[in-house]
Amino acid sequence: MITKRYNNQQIQSFAQSVWNDGYCVLPNYFSPATLNSWREAFAPMLSDHIAREGKLRNRGTSRYYVTLPFTAPFADPSIYEDDDILAIVELLVGKDAVMCQLATDTPLLGSEYQDVHRDAPPLFPETGEETPPFQLAVNFPLVDITLENGPMEIVRGTHMISKEEGLRRMESGEIKLQPITMRLGDVMIRDVRGLHRGTPNYTETPRPMVVIGYSRRWLYRPEVCIHVPRASYDTLSERARHLLRFNPIVESVDEKPKVEVYQSYAY
Repeated sequence: MITKRYNNQQIQSFAQSVWNDGYCVLPNYFSPATLNSWREAFAPMLSDHIAREGKLRNRGTSRYYVTLPFTAPFADPSIYEDDDILAIVELLVGKDAVMCQLATDTPLLGSEYQDVHRDAPPLFPETGEETPPFQLAVNFPLVDITLENGPMEIVRGTHMISKEEGLRRMESGEIKLQPITMRLGDVMIRDVRGLHRGTPNYTETPRPMVVIGYSRRWLYRPEVCIHVPRASYDTLSERARHLLRFNPIVESVDEKPKVEVYQSYAY
């Protein structure tokens, strides 16, 4: 059964943090036991992905973006249909949001610093102005994230200014990159426009970070989607069907593209 952990005031506070800073973190939120099962199921998928696409280096050296299949254990309504997270999502991208992404980013030993970037361009770049949020990343790691295994670094508050202005303030020392360490079970909700970068993993253990994307209903990014097996779709709640309504329904997850479509990621 899906239940709420936070009251309305706390939900408002988390959403306001995303408005102000570009992100918020819900501590000790998901069950570590659940996430451990995700990590065990993901490990062979990562190995297979590296064998097939390892030379592409589309996320940088020894860093891999892998879409997760919408099957057990990843198609878990206690995760993507969580009441509190969806309440925060609603305050930020509207009551009719869509779920558009279920994937992972994993640096390995040998990974490097990424260039500082955003995950989406502004909606109207010709104006030089930013808009309210239109796409969110709900991130949670499948291991503890420490300073040694590749934490994401974020520049607080840069989602509502242009990338050029954010970089200028960084160069002047006015604002700085901050590493975000997380414990297994912590959840981050962030505006994808905030300036950030991946950092090196100096350990021999992969550091998978899950991303579930939620966006305003009118936003379509063809490079990301969730292939929903028909057998799974038939068992979904009405809310889950609504969240996933713009994603393709397939007879089998084997119908997905053989190579990741989401290659160009930095804006």
